[in-house]
Amino acid sequence: MTPVKRRTGAPKRLGIFGGTFDPPHVGHLALAECAREQLGLDRVLFVPAGQPPHKPGGRRTSAAHRLAMTRAAVRGNASFAVSTIEAKRRGPSWTVDTLRALAEAHPGTELWLLMGADMYASFGTWREPTEIARHARLAVALRPGTRAPKTPRGVKGARVTFLANPELEVSSSAVRDRARAGRSVRYLVPDAVARYAARHHLYGSAS
Repeated sequence: MTPVKRRTGAPKRLGIFGGTFDPPHVGHLALAECAREQLGLDRVLFVPAGQPPHKPGGRRTSAAHRLAMTRAAVRGNASFAVSTIEAKRRGPSWTVDTLRALAEAHPGTELWLLMGADMYASFGTWREPTEIARHARLAVALRPGTRAPKTPRGVKGARVTFLANPELEVSSSAVRDRARAGRSVRYLVPDAVARYAARHHLYGSAS
């Protein structure tokens, strides 16, 4: 996909990248950078969830630690930033509430919601998906060699762009498992994230 060339005077473009980020890894960063380049985004905002609605009652690292690790992960990239909007919110971190708040805080800005193809497949089951699509364009990262999926049922008016994403075979759960087993997570997460997790004994002592 050819990177977008922005027109002079065009509205600013803000990418919204939500997730648990437990921990944030190189796959998250690669997806965000690909979206920034391909969509001509001015900034990508990482939004760690406080209470992920799709993981009710599940064990997870505290929001404070996940925020700190995400800040460490994006440090050094002026186009990346971290928001506390969901981490500080009480109750489930509903995407529709986040987008409403960001649309109000950034009037005139074009919002892009970044997600993987697996999340897009379940998008029709999210809370108020049509309202989400009204506030933001959807940017879906496809796995290499896969076709663009159909728009999920129950979603009206979605504006979807599919990204050519250099999928990296890494997941937060795999990183946690390796760390707990005492295996190295180097090159799977940024060094600053590995150091933070080891210092606070979040997943084990591996670095």
